Amino acid sequence: MDNETFEQIALQEGTIDAPQYLKEGQEVGVLVNTENDQVLGAELPDKIVLKVIYTEPGLRGDTATRTLKPATLETGTSIGVPLFVNEGELIRINTKTGEYVERVKE
Repeated sequence: MDNETFEQIALQEGTIDAPQYLKEGQEVGVLVNTENDQVLGAELPDKIVLKVIYTEPGLRGDTATRTLKPATLETGTSIGVPLFVNEGELIRINTKTGEYVERVKE
């Protein structure tokens, strides 16, 4: 939806650069051909914040290495996160690489 005109813009999943990180209400940049008003694609911000909905508990004391564990995000996609990240926490993700960036305080 255009935030100024409130016009709905329909996009196919293939035109979005990282659809696995897209959630309802997320702001994206839409590329439009101004000559014919055709939508060319959409880009998510470089970094977004998502909630971890499932991950195994981490092991204490294993912080010397950059060990990652799988975590499922609110969009349904899985990424590797450090052992200290727990369920219910917010994390920042790089949408270009799909990697964990940092934990976010609420």
